[in-house]
Amino acid sequence: MIKSFVKALRQPAAQGRIGSDNPIAVLDIGSNSVRLVIYERHVRALTSLYNEKVSCALGRGLAKSGELNAEGVERALTGMRRFAMVCSLTKVETLYVLATAATRDAKNGGDFIMAAQEIMGVEVQILSGEEEAHYAALGTLAGMPNQRGLLGDFGGGSLELAGIESDQVFGGESFQLGAIRLQDDSDNDAARAYDIACDKLAASKLIKAKHLPEFVAIGGTWRALARVHQVLNDYPLSMVQGYRVTAKDMLSLCDLVLKQAKKGEVPEEAQILSSNRRTLLPFGAAALKAVLDVGAFTSVKFSALGLREGYLFGQLGDEDQRADPLLLACREYALLRSRAPAHSTDLSEFTSKLFEVARVQESDSLKRLREAACLLSDVSWRGHPDYRGAQAVDLVTLGSFVGLDHADRAYIATILAARYNGLKSKKLGHEDILKLCRDDHQETAILVAATFRVAYLLSAAMPGVLNQLDWAIDQDTLYLCLPKGMEFLAAEKMMRRFEQLAGLLDRRADIRII
Repeated sequence: MIKSFVKALRQPAAQGRIGSDNPIAVLDIGSNSVRLVIYERHVRALTSLYNEKVSCALGRGLAKSGELNAEGVERALTGMRRFAMVCSLTKVETLYVLATAATRDAKNGGDFIMAAQEIMGVEVQILSGEEEAHYAALGTLAGMPNQRGLLGDFGGGSLELAGIESDQVFGGESFQLGAIRLQDDSDNDAARAYDIACDKLAASKLIKAKHLPEFVAIGGTWRALARVHQVLNDYPLSMVQGYRVTAKDMLSLCDLVLKQAKKGEVPEEAQILSSNRRTLLPFGAAALKAVLDVGAFTSVKFSALGLREGYLFGQLGDEDQRADPLLLACREYALLRSRAPAHSTDLSEFTSKLFEVARVQESDSLKRLREAACLLSDVSWRGHPDYRGAQAVDLVTLGSFVGLDHADRAYIATILAARYNGLKSKKLGHEDILKLCRDDHQETAILVAATFRVAYLLSAAMPGVLNQLDWAIDQDTLYLCLPKGMEFLAAEKMMRRFEQLAGLLDRRADIRII
């Protein structure tokens, strides 16, 4: 029935999609929810085409009954019937179905798996706790290259731990400490749940090693804690990917949540969460507090990428795994939305030449962010001139990029805001977001933007011009070197911007014909 329905539909020509590959999907059967994520294609920088979950609490009561919750099973299978249709509609080429804690622990897990396989049409892979930990850690690396820390994936039925160091995953532990499991085992007493978590985590060899100072948190309930922390602190971004706080601050929040739980309440800031998340929040706080107390970590960093992304990341070749996900995603945006994607290469080289002759100190990490800014520097050209800067900033700060933290987002956003709105801080706008840029990086960001402002007047956003130009500098003058016959590029507006750029380098501006 589904296939005949899909066949009857006309496939629209999607101009906003990259490549001709068919989508790939992962269905994650967890203890608390079943989620389908469809990705545009299987590449290093994944783009979500469709994302939906069904909250079904399969693991509710599992500890006592030994079986999956009957109502949850029905909800999950009903949701899967819809997911099967969605996969057909979106022409998913490859579907992976992964089952975790509740399914592998339940006596009736086999029957449920057979029903799921019949609906989805593919084999269900039941992951061990160690495999869950491994793929969750790979997911962290997929979104945070060069991350070092102890990863914790907090689900509905279990908590998985794995170490990450030098882009390698090691260890792999699983504890029956998920949010639903803790709620059941503690008889809905969050303070008791904390004691249970501390007792079980005392057996962790990974936490006892205590050589990884940062804890990386994955899981919907822990992400909910991060959101509450952001609201509590008037943080300007709502995304949790790359959000970092001190362990002391997070422990204070956990204590607040546990204190409120004693009164049957949650903090006012938690009202932004769904009712299901609010119910489980105290048990997420209990588990996270136990981890931080036992492990004595100095900071907590949150990842929105986990098991699903890690599973797909693990299937890529070594070369693809080493690729930079931020730059890959930015190249896709440039291809989809800029006037001439090849111009970004000219712009990057033009800016690099200036930084070299002016001996601007730029770390490898800032060079990488400058490259990203070059790729994104023309993606809002279709917008109204008064709002192009705002659109560009929104794209960077609110976009689903990975491979950068919030300060990195603010650095790129500062470049693009100044590229469109001018170099004066009072004209940039987005003060709350741009203030996340590190203080020692702001001058460099403005210098990059000033170079962009000159470059776009010279090239009209088209390739083939900037690569003919050069820079020179002496004690008091910055020279823009134009080929003979191209003197007309030294127009009045361009010269004003060139003088601004030279002023940032404590030089005067002049043209040199070569």
